[in-house]
Amino acid sequence: MLTELETKLLGVMMMLIMFGMGASLTFRDFLIAFKKPKGVLVGLFCQYGVMPFLGYLLAVLLGLPPALAVGIILMGCMPGGTTSNIFTYFSKGALALSIMMTSASTLVAVFAVPLLLEFYSNLAGVTGEFKIPAANVAQVLIILLVPTVLGMLLRKWNANIGAVVELMGGFLGVVVILFLILSWVPRNYQLLLTTPWFVYFGAIGLGIVGMLLGYWLARLLKQDNNRSRTISLETGIQNGPLAVLIVTLTFTGTMQQEVLLIPVLYSLFIVLTSSAVTYFYRVRATREALARDQAKIGSMMGAPAAA
Repeated sequence: MLTELETKLLGVMMMLIMFGMGASLTFRDFLIAFKKPKGVLVGLFCQYGVMPFLGYLLAVLLGLPPALAVGIILMGCMPGGTTSNIFTYFSKGALALSIMMTSASTLVAVFAVPLLLEFYSNLAGVTGEFKIPAANVAQVLIILLVPTVLGMLLRKWNANIGAVVELMGGFLGVVVILFLILSWVPRNYQLLLTTPWFVYFGAIGLGIVGMLLGYWLARLLKQDNNRSRTISLETGIQNGPLAVLIVTLTFTGTMQQEVLLIPVLYSLFIVLTSSAVTYFYRVRATREALARDQAKIGSMMGAPAAA
């Protein structure tokens, strides 16, 4: 489990991350998104239609006990994480769509996460002491909206400072994940050594299957390859630090350690799996760009002959 100091530090870092995310947005971005909302709506469908159900499905199929079941369902219900913006950038994806999806899923989370967590927890038979009260989740999310709005106001006041804060917020997301790994894993390595394979399968599979489903659903809904890859990363990369914060504010002692297991494992492995997927997507994006360039050159060379 995390110490009291680590929990407070995690809370402060989450505030800074949300501040950075807010600084990446302008009010004009929302107007543009409302005018052409299809990409964001497809992303929200993947985020809150696919991922919570996937978390529930893995909990049931793997026969997870209540503590682990609530952990994986919570991870499935989380909004997108800011680290997805960094992976999207390096994959040559649609960065503007990535940022809007992360922001939209975070705003919608205030209403969607408590409802979905309550619904799927009941459906999975998680009751009593292991159940996370919907009010607790809503309170945390509402509090985190404050620095997001402040970040947007900063961007409006000074775009240059806002851009710097945006960059810091994105990289801080990676720092938080590393913080969780470096602070939690060494103290619980024996637990990790005795953790059954199917728990690792659930924690890793949630992200990988989420990315696969996100991509193919986006393609099915008429999104191009580049936007589909972006939606894929946004779908599979959940806000792990937020899940850890909610768990640490809800549970204590041994129960906290048990519920934390899957969120921490997910946060650990999503960095590795997302790096591999990002490299693959970057190669695909580069090949597509070269093919387009060659097609343009070919059409230009063939134009005089046709004349």
